[in-house]
Amino acid sequence: MPLVRIDTRRHSDPQRIQLLGRIVYQAMRDAISVPEHDNFQVLAEHDGNHMVNDPQYLGIQRSDDQVFIQITLNEGRTTEQKKLLYKTIATGLNEQVGVRLEDVFISLVEVKRENWSFGNGIAQYAE
Repeated sequence: MPLVRIDTRRHSDPQRIQLLGRIVYQAMRDAISVPEHDNFQVLAEHDGNHMVNDPQYLGIQRSDDQVFIQITLNEGRTTEQKKLLYKTIATGLNEQVGVRLEDVFISLVEVKRENWSFGNGIAQYAE
């Protein structure tokens, strides 16, 4: 049920963004119990003119290698589950790809279950 969007600066390794997506998917499976095969992502790379971040907001020293992750998902996760998800994603990206922890920006967008159609014009989760 999550829809993940990952935006990052264009990188010399074209496989890097795919790896970012795999890490985020695995983190969702581990931290918030996303089912196997429930993997829908939009992965986008941008040139420097199409990414804006404040390098010091909230006292966090960000670089130009900021990774933006937006996850749309069903409402209902606890604050503790969300914190675990943030930590699992940031740690995974840091350990497996070398993304600085300071450069991992995550936003969750929670929606009601009936706000999804996975195809065929049907609201599969609507009751």
